[in-house]
Amino acid sequence: MFVLVLTYTKPLEEVDALMRDHMAWLNAGYRDGHFVVSGRQIPRTGGVILARGDDRDAIEALAAEDPFVSGGVASVEVIQFRASQTAEGFEAFK
Repeated sequence: MFVLVLTYTKPLEEVDALMRDHMAWLNAGYRDGHFVVSGRQIPRTGGVILARGDDRDAIEALAAEDPFVSGGVASVEVIQFRASQTAEGFEAFK
């Protein structure tokens, strides 16, 4: 599993200009089975995405395709971890 931590590097106006494209990218990630959950950080300084997979290179390539990242308004940190425990109902996401 992976945690993708997005950090905005440009003003929110520039981030918001790419929001539609970012949402389309997120929706594709959910549709393709990569993403489990996502949302904005509070305060709004970036976002967090929980992704499933075993191939770090593939997840890093996917993260680089985020319009926020490719558009230069955010950086992304990819953190890989092994889910060893889950709450009931989350077993399928390991």
